[in-house]
Amino acid sequence: MIPVRTHRGLDVSILGMGCAQLGNLGSVMTDEEAEASVHAAWDAGIRYFDTAPHYGLGLSERRLGRALAAYPRDEYVLSTKVGRLLVPSPETAHLRDMANLFDVPSDVRRVYDLSRDGVLRSLEASLDRLGVDRVDVVYMHDPDDHFDAARTTGAQTLSALRDEGVIGAYGAGMNQAGMLADLIEQTDADIVMCAGRLTLLEQAASLRMLRLARERGVAVVAAAVYNSGLLARDSVPDRVSYDYADAPQDVVERARELERICRAHGGTLPSAAVQYPLRMPQVVSAVVGMHGVQQVTEAVARATASIPESLWNALEHAGHVLSPESI
Repeated sequence: MIPVRTHRGLDVSILGMGCAQLGNLGSVMTDEEAEASVHAAWDAGIRYFDTAPHYGLGLSERRLGRALAAYPRDEYVLSTKVGRLLVPSPETAHLRDMANLFDVPSDVRRVYDLSRDGVLRSLEASLDRLGVDRVDVVYMHDPDDHFDAARTTGAQTLSALRDEGVIGAYGAGMNQAGMLADLIEQTDADIVMCAGRLTLLEQAASLRMLRLARERGVAVVAAAVYNSGLLARDSVPDRVSYDYADAPQDVVERARELERICRAHGGTLPSAAVQYPLRMPQVVSAVVGMHGVQQVTEAVARATASIPESLWNALEHAGHVLSPESI
């Protein structure tokens, strides 16, 4: 079974299921495949599930809620996000949402809103789509261009909901670490989700965030640990995705050097990619996207693989990763 780490009363499995794929991220998944993926994750011991209205314009939340209805609500941690309200858009219903990488009809559109009313409306709609009476963690979703609202009305509203017991914890989820550090510094957030900036490939940008999280007792969830595909295979191919675009050649070469070190010490690049963030004491979970039962099985195997300490020592000695002691 997957171990758990406890933070402020939440028992979070160290491997979480990222549910963007349930919203047809990149390609279509059937309802049956989505349900089978969630059930396989549960059977393997995963007890943390992360979703968002953004993922498939609500499809991910609906599918995840239907699948999780088979299990006791008190036995898993569920997170969703606020910031992007979904409003009817009949004029675009004939289009697909491929500009946002989701293969779903564009019958609603996203409107960014971190006002008190916007947060409350978003959370109420998510509860309805998920079919639950509460979520454990609420993240403000990608507030890069809305940070003033995130640190004021967004944080204030979520803090009050937490203090009232409506939600368990709040924070933000972003593809950068700098603003997450600012949020930790300027609010009473409990948890942050850092996507792509706390990985085997890159950690320097997360140093301040990690140190502030340690000082203030804030948990960190590491997402996009494969850097959107670059670190997802035992052997790095010539053409591969990095941050949702083609990886530059110098980045590919760095990944191949990581691959060589992992192989030389009896490990694999993907297993090291999943487990590296978990070496940081502030990190409670590594969230991995999983499309289908096979990817669930692969992610669990990678999270639980035995990795010799010599591999981590070699990566640190070569200057590729920060040691937990340096944080």
